[in-house]
Amino acid sequence: MFALVAATTPAFGIDEQVETGPTPGWLEPTDLAPVPDNAAGLLFVRRSDIALHIDDDGLEQYTGYRIKILHPNALQLGNVTISWSPDAGSPILHALKVHRGDQVIDLTDASEFEVLRREENLEAAHLDGMLTAVMRVRDLRVGDELEFAVTTLGHNPVPSARDSGILFLTPEPMPGRHFFSLSWTDGNEPAIRMTPEFEAAHRRRRNAVTAQFDNPEPLAVIQDAPLRYNWGRYLEYTDYPDWSSISSTFAPIYDAASELSASSPLRQEAARIAAEHSDEMGRARAALELVQQQVRYIYVGLDGGNLLPASADDTWDNRYGDCKGKTTLLLALLSELGIEAEAILVNNSGLDDGLNEHLPNPALFDHVLVRAQIDGQSYWLDGTLPAVARPSLEPVLPYEWVLPLTVEGSELENLPWRRASTPNEITLYEIDARDGFDEPAQVTQTTITRGVGALAAQMQLSAVTPDQLVRAYQQHATGNPWQTIDEVEWRFDVEAQASILTLVGTQNIDWETYNSHGRRMSLPGGGFRPPSRRARPSGQGEDIPFYNEPDFNCYVTTVRLPRATSADDWSYNSTFDTQIFGKNYYRAFEARDGSIRMIRGSRIDQNEISANTVQADNARIPDFDNSMAWIYYDPTGRRRLSSSGDTVPATDEIDWTAQNVPCLAPEAID
Repeated sequence: MFALVAATTPAFGIDEQVETGPTPGWLEPTDLAPVPDNAAGLLFVRRSDIALHIDDDGLEQYTGYRIKILHPNALQLGNVTISWSPDAGSPILHALKVHRGDQVIDLTDASEFEVLRREENLEAAHLDGMLTAVMRVRDLRVGDELEFAVTTLGHNPVPSARDSGILFLTPEPMPGRHFFSLSWTDGNEPAIRMTPEFEAAHRRRRNAVTAQFDNPEPLAVIQDAPLRYNWGRYLEYTDYPDWSSISSTFAPIYDAASELSASSPLRQEAARIAAEHSDEMGRARAALELVQQQVRYIYVGLDGGNLLPASADDTWDNRYGDCKGKTTLLLALLSELGIEAEAILVNNSGLDDGLNEHLPNPALFDHVLVRAQIDGQSYWLDGTLPAVARPSLEPVLPYEWVLPLTVEGSELENLPWRRASTPNEITLYEIDARDGFDEPAQVTQTTITRGVGALAAQMQLSAVTPDQLVRAYQQHATGNPWQTIDEVEWRFDVEAQASILTLVGTQNIDWETYNSHGRRMSLPGGGFRPPSRRARPSGQGEDIPFYNEPDFNCYVTTVRLPRATSADDWSYNSTFDTQIFGKNYYRAFEARDGSIRMIRGSRIDQNEISANTVQADNARIPDFDNSMAWIYYDPTGRRRLSSSGDTVPATDEIDWTAQNVPCLAPEAID
């Protein structure tokens, strides 16, 4: 509610209790802000202090506040918690007091904290080993002021590693005084970088930097901007001279963890793989599948494990590990197989846009995987993915900045953004209406999914029996538009890296009356919503580009026309091929062989577009064709088909799991 700190300081020790003691000598006290007469809302922050101190032993973090409770909903702050790693040593409680008028109720020495082991993400296989001390302040009232202060200790377990972190002022802080401090002893001064807001508020002393914000204004998010423009207000610091020093610091650790003992059973596994596969790709696939399938994923943040990897031998013996353990295991196997490979730090949260503009900090990465040289090309291998995920020329997630771990040290590497060459989702509709307008149509609907969505579907649907799958869809999907669902089939195409789900059944087709004697139908997935106008409030980043979330989807519909009708009496509405706001819109029809076929595709072709382009495209919105995809039957001959010249394959004429499917205009297909 007040401020945030993100510091890379994993620690070690064995204490699991809360101690009490005086505030650290390095701390600069903060004056209390007066409570205004018109204070309103949940609370008023008389002071909120976040202070970090770096010395030869590592990092200490002080957190303290005194708040005026103005609303009953703020009484929950009386549930005081302290969280820390048991490896860090005991947290030191400095103050826990309630100020009520002239009365001070001091609970510091009488505090009885209940210490819990906190595994909040246990259901997600996440073990961080954190402890939480909990205390409920009794008899806390509206109008009271709650004072709390604690220091937690830290020491980095990584040999030759350094301290780094970020202090944030939240975008919408509570009214009051917010104070930040970073101090150090002689010889431990880090490099520091601040945003303009921190720069304007900071004071510099010989061994400290402080910044005080009184009633800071909410920080407006720049609408539709790339993430790098919305990092907010922060101060960052680091002892790493450059990114390559992080690379060279962690590379030997991963190399050592990937060394196998002389009697390691992994040597036998590698020998078996080598005997079964003569080519590098076959061996790499088998090694990756072994790590993915035979070692379950559990995040282990114990004993410095959020930075230090478990050894390959330990990971194999335990048959569980996190991304670090799985990476060392995979590196060990590939080394035994004679395949060159390296560990790569990445950010799976999609927060790496502009990462190169920040000070070197290993905490800006949250995942590690492997890049290997196979048959002369670089392939990405991720041991945490399902076993159907093979080595790929591009990583599954669209990373922007990655850091290879090499002994000599590597700099950040940029992976340029590329528009998608294959849809992340294709939906195929086969509507067999040959029995006539008034009869139920046989419908086959197939959804082909790639990327993260495909792997998520594989994890979910591979654990379901075929009978369970059929029953589930019959129970939940039968209705509108499905009249019956007769068949359900799911499979994962490993070669295409695609999840394929097919439903077969019957639907009552909505044939609307048209021109008294005719009929018409709107094809599923055939229309586009008009794009919304894109603009920002005045004075908010006029020169900042607008961001497009990458996407590529495709709808393919084939209608087998009623036998009793003549092909000459059928037509369809508009086709189009246009781009607006960096997005490609395409729709095409063709009438052939007793059927009408339609393809409708859309793809983001530019992930960032200039403000000038946005202004020009805003003016084009009224001309955007957002019509639904209509097909018409008119036996009067008043609506005749004029061929568009497009060639549109039917749903059963080509392999829609192929790489270059015709979901866009021919000239747009990569």
